[in-house]
Amino acid sequence: MKEIFRKRMEKNPVICAVKDINNIDEAISSDSEIIFCLCGNIFNLPDVVNTVKSKGKLIFLHIDLIEGFSKDVTALKYINERIKPDGIISTKNNLLKVAKDLGLLTVQRLFIIDSLSIETTVKTSSTINPDAIEIMPGIMPRIIAELSNTLSVPIIAGGLISEKEDIIKATESGALGVSTSSKNLWRKN
Repeated sequence: MKEIFRKRMEKNPVICAVKDINNIDEAISSDSEIIFCLCGNIFNLPDVVNTVKSKGKLIFLHIDLIEGFSKDVTALKYINERIKPDGIISTKNNLLKVAKDLGLLTVQRLFIIDSLSIETTVKTSSTINPDAIEIMPGIMPRIIAELSNTLSVPIIAGGLISEKEDIIKATESGALGVSTSSKNLWRKN
C-alpha cells in the first residue's frame, strides 16, 4: 500500500484537502488520486470513506480534526476496523505509531515555524517513520528542499497553497505531493 500511495502522488501531486464535507463529491470527481478528509464525524465518515474508495481513490482521515471520537488509541482502532480509511493524518506521534502497527498509511503533519521545528521534524521522522510528512505552511521552497534532501520519506507541502505556481515551486523543490483545499487546483487544467 505504501508503494501505491507514492505512485499516486507521482501520477498527480495534487491532493484534495477537504475541509467541508459538502465538497467531498467535487473532490471525488477531481483528477486527484488522494483525498485528505479534514472534516466529518462519527455518523458520516463511514459513507464518505466507502464512497471515496469505491471510486478508486485513496482517503486519509485527519484524526485530530474529525468529530465524535476521542483522540486516543481506542478511537483509532475503531476507525481502522469499522470505517477502514487507507490512512490517517495526525500531529500526535503516539497515534501515528499505533496506526502504523494497525497497517494504516500515516502522514505526520508538522508545522514549521523556526529552525528548531526543522530539527524536530528530522528527529521525529526517524522515530515515527511515517509514510509521508506534511509540512505546513507549504509555500517554503527552501525548507522543502532542505527536508527532502535530509529525510527518506516523501514530503507533502500543505497550507496556504492557493495558486498553480505554489504547486510547481513545491514539487520543483522536492515535495512529492501538495495538499490544498483550493478547489480550483483539484483539476489538472
